[in-house]
Amino acid sequence: MKAVIYNGPYDVSVKDVPDAKIVKPTDALIRVTTTNICGSDLHMYEGRTSFEQGRILGHENMGQVIEVGSGVERVKVGDYVCLPFNIGCGFCENCEKGLTGYCLTANPGTAGAAYGFAEMGPWEGGQAELLRVPFADFNCLTLPKDAVEKEDDYVMLSDIFPTGWHATELAGLRAGESVAIYGAGPVGLMAAHSALIKGAASVYVVDTHPDRLALAEKMGATAINAVGDEAVQKILDLTDGKGTDRGCECVGYQCCNKHGKEDNSATMNSLVASTKATGGIGAVGVFVPQDPGGSTDLAKEGKMPFDFGSFWFKGQTLRTGQANVKAYNRQLANLIHKGKANPAQIISQRLKLADAAEGYKHFDARDKDWTKVILKP
Repeated sequence: MKAVIYNGPYDVSVKDVPDAKIVKPTDALIRVTTTNICGSDLHMYEGRTSFEQGRILGHENMGQVIEVGSGVERVKVGDYVCLPFNIGCGFCENCEKGLTGYCLTANPGTAGAAYGFAEMGPWEGGQAELLRVPFADFNCLTLPKDAVEKEDDYVMLSDIFPTGWHATELAGLRAGESVAIYGAGPVGLMAAHSALIKGAASVYVVDTHPDRLALAEKMGATAINAVGDEAVQKILDLTDGKGTDRGCECVGYQCCNKHGKEDNSATMNSLVASTKATGGIGAVGVFVPQDPGGSTDLAKEGKMPFDFGSFWFKGQTLRTGQANVKAYNRQLANLIHKGKANPAQIISQRLKLADAAEGYKHFDARDKDWTKVILKP
């Protein structure tokens, strides 16, 4: 089969590799029909992680089941399924609680596993023609009859739509409240879409890329083209000096300060400043325990100069972590099926798998009008 292989920093290529296959009775084999390039893939693409050369990338995957193991009972050959990026066993303590992003079985020694991702287990990614799905009965979300018609919407259930939704959940957003979302990348845009679906009264999206902010405005959000103190002041001005009820961090550790230089504390400290007293903050942007490529000694250790004094004095709450996709994907699929959600609206490029290297290059460069890239094997 053909697959997108990581060769080293800024170097991916499509190569012929051995076909994925059933290994255990609980596996399913998927013919991948759509797979996305995620902003998190760029951390690996840029060489900022320990991702091994020769591995297959891709954790946002959807396809059709072509084979199932003898232990698979629910999932059938021919089903169209979307796969959560986080792999869960379904029976460990965390999976039983619905915390499938922190499965204790799929990546022994660590809480959490994923397809084609650094430090998240041995599982190969789905930017390929075929994908092995472990614990298939648990992990496969079987899609409605409009799976092909709305494929570009449903594939977003693998990661960014649930992750955007998760950001608003972590922040504690309720109908009628205001929220500031830092980052107008795919996850930030999905957080805005989620907030609007939930009935937020005001949604502010902070970024410096006009093309991405234009998408946020098209959804019904208010664009804030600024960073740092300027962004905070604009939000305060729009909220009578109070700040927003909630805030969402959707950028991660490679965020930049007003000088355009990496500063992993920039968005977190801005959120403390622009969120009202007793407000809630949800952080889903990726932060890591170690970052050898970090711009400061603290950043290299995965740490930051966080304004804890203001955070404490304002009595705010902060919840963090990757989305437990299975906690949301079935309900979000229903929203897509009924026409209440259309996450595909942010897709900017639909490329063949063979063009993956071009997709990575332009998406990583944040080139104009390269917002969300999907690949069609």
